[in-house]
Amino acid sequence: MNRIYLDRIAAAPLLPEALEEMLPYLRASYANPQSLHRDGQIVLEAVDAARESIARLIGAEAPDVVFTASGSEANNLAIKGLALASRMKGTHLVVSAVEHPSVLNAARALEKLGFTTTVVPVDGTGRVDPAAVAAALTPKTTLVSVMLANSEVGTIEPVAEIAALCRARGVLVHTDAVAAAGSVPVDVAALGADALSLAAAPFYGPKGAAALWLRKGTRVLPLVDGGVQEGGRRAGTENTAAIVGFGRAAEIARERLSARAARESALRDRLIDGVLGTYGHIVLTGPRAPRLPYQASFCVEFVEGEALLLSLDMKGIAVSSGSACSSKSLKASHVLLAMGLDHALAQGSLVFSLLEGTTAEEIDAVIAAFGPIIDRLRKMSPTYTAFLKEKRA
Repeated sequence: MNRIYLDRIAAAPLLPEALEEMLPYLRASYANPQSLHRDGQIVLEAVDAARESIARLIGAEAPDVVFTASGSEANNLAIKGLALASRMKGTHLVVSAVEHPSVLNAARALEKLGFTTTVVPVDGTGRVDPAAVAAALTPKTTLVSVMLANSEVGTIEPVAEIAALCRARGVLVHTDAVAAAGSVPVDVAALGADALSLAAAPFYGPKGAAALWLRKGTRVLPLVDGGVQEGGRRAGTENTAAIVGFGRAAEIARERLSARAARESALRDRLIDGVLGTYGHIVLTGPRAPRLPYQASFCVEFVEGEALLLSLDMKGIAVSSGSACSSKSLKASHVLLAMGLDHALAQGSLVFSLLEGTTAEEIDAVIAAFGPIIDRLRKMSPTYTAFLKEKRA
């Protein structure tokens, strides 16, 4: 059985070109890039070249890119590092209700150190209202964090508008662009943010490679103390092979961005139209547009997402239910609850995230497999039975 993999938000395959770029640094070129001898300098040149490639992807300058081991680490460095560096100016943070747990939990951790956090709500599509962010600002606000795109519901947030409002008040802005960078155009100058997180894996780079971009002159306190790596902003010997693969994946993402987005969005719409046009009592989560090109998500009434996921898996189809970082939890997604979905409906969440190689035939196979699975699970659902009785009454 040929499996159909539609869970890119959890993990994506490594580009062959990125792997080829990495192999020399897993074999012969193993020196430490901080070493002054020739072997070390050769490796340093590769790290610097990768930094340049990643900077070009987001319209940035290479020295402003700080390598981390994950998007979660980049988000933590941004939230904690920026807030602590600005503590003398104020101790109030603003975040949106649909942020990744690495942002929300970093803010909660700071509350133990005397900070306060305002969580701004979203509308039914998961969109943050810039005016609501502006209304949440106080004289003590030093940092706002609103993600650029939400991988769970596909919503693209108005970060540029938010950043403009915050800049007028002298407030720093961080955006988590892990789901967006490499899939939609990202330009740090146009966004106007002060910090931006991105990771290699969502655009087919290696896991364990990510970065935080910081606007020139923006102070951040390191989370990892030690040596002088990353300009003193993140200590630890560089993961050279992963960084090099990150750089190559960034180059390819920049070259293929428009073509990938056009192809993926067409397949995404094919999936959305097929599911909504064929089966009843299914809700599309997030907006039709603007939306991440590779993402489609639904809530299926009267059925739990976990049962749907496992049933699809038995048919050879891999998808997510809720966010990737909470996929083993039976709790309803905080993103869907923040969007106003009731708990029972939010439990029926399914997220499809397409790969570069996903085909129309695979999308059609998923649509065809979906109906019988829903019918079987609803026949076993007490809530569906109650719904049918009430409808007949």
